[in-house]
Amino acid sequence: MIPSTFPRPLAEQLSRAWWLLLIRGLFAIAFGVFTWLQPGISLAALVLVFGIFVMADGLLGVITAIQGRKENDAWWALLLWGLVGIGVGLITFFAPGITALVLVLYVAAWALATGLLQIVAAVRLRKEIEGEWLLALGGLVSVVFGVLVMIQPGAGALALLWMLAAYAVLFGVLLVVLAFKMRKAMPRAA
Repeated sequence: MIPSTFPRPLAEQLSRAWWLLLIRGLFAIAFGVFTWLQPGISLAALVLVFGIFVMADGLLGVITAIQGRKENDAWWALLLWGLVGIGVGLITFFAPGITALVLVLYVAAWALATGLLQIVAAVRLRKEIEGEWLLALGGLVSVVFGVLVMIQPGAGALALLWMLAAYAVLFGVLLVVLAFKMRKAMPRAA
């Protein structure tokens, strides 16, 4: 049963936003192919992008916490989360060497967590649509990628980039296929 907090079933939401899945999949494929074509991309560049992402995420968390402090008694938790993000962003810029190894582990944890959540979403979708196995398979690919990176964190930046590229292409292809399945799953609203 879908909680009443959702305005409409998950399958309907995905069906209406099928094009977002398509764009996400195409970006993942493009990122993977670019990484294969440019294997000389340094870990320093990846660390810099990570630092920018974490800093922006932290700033947005702080803004969200401050704006919601009157409506949410636990606003301080979001504020703390945002401040930690800003702190990690600053460490990334001032100590990129330390951040490189942590980034490898962060990528692994991210892939593992998102993969597990995608599997959970696929299980929820199994009664609503056909083809939910694509999302589950994408989640499994993410979990396997995360575990492999955690097992060999010191394997090197280039190996991580190659693995990340392979993961991105495979995951992107699965999202593109899922997007077209979702497009056909439900009739579009008139």
